[in-house]
Amino acid sequence: MRAIFIGLIMISCSISGCFGSDSILAEKTGIPGGHAMNCLTSDEFTSMTLHVLYEDGSEPSAIDLLKQRLVEVCDKPDGITIEQKQVDFENTGPWTADKVREQRWDLGDDAMDGNTLNWYFLFPNGKYDDDSVLGVAVDGSTVAIFLDSVADAEGFFGRPSAAEVERSVTVHEAGHLLGLVNLVYTSPYDHEDPSHRGHSKNEDSVMYWAIESTSVGNFIDGDLPTEFDDEDKGDLQGMADGSIEVYDQITN
Repeated sequence: MRAIFIGLIMISCSISGCFGSDSILAEKTGIPGGHAMNCLTSDEFTSMTLHVLYEDGSEPSAIDLLKQRLVEVCDKPDGITIEQKQVDFENTGPWTADKVREQRWDLGDDAMDGNTLNWYFLFPNGKYDDDSVLGVAVDGSTVAIFLDSVADAEGFFGRPSAAEVERSVTVHEAGHLLGLVNLVYTSPYDHEDPSHRGHSKNEDSVMYWAIESTSVGNFIDGDLPTEFDDEDKGDLQGMADGSIEVYDQITN
């Protein structure tokens, strides 16, 4: 599969957009990738729960795919479960990384609970303060996907569709929680886009830089990627088996 990407002007995703660096993250919350080893290995956590918080009108459709992708790479012998809950975030105005973090930690529990690792995926109404951004990873266990902006990113004649964009963006943001690309390690592969930190230069990877911005609507041929490519998987395997050094990890 190779998608054809068109457009002379690409929208660059700023660090504050992609990774939600509005403020210095507390030790408790960590940085995106801070729970990578807690997910990839079962040394501390043998199970995982994906908490999905969504507002009326922003119910997600890609959560089963999200679980499948995490099952493929994370060592959780006691399984990965999904808990979905409709909430009212009571937010006014554009979203910021700080607002996303505040809502997650007000409504959710600690990421580390006994033998269970908790990750939170928020689907709020409204848009990010940079409305070209479709999703953000704001700390070690928290992602927000803005389905209003996802709908706007639908391509001409519905190619790609909003549902396709949502699937790619959701897995992409989970990839950031896993530390991709080079967020908490240095890859032995040359696959990070030099102009977009934390993103792949391979448009067949779900970690391709344009996936989480409205530029994704310029994919007009082929399917949007929803899988980690071989180099992404190589990074994750190397992190898990200890052959790639991993830093900035959160532990009990």
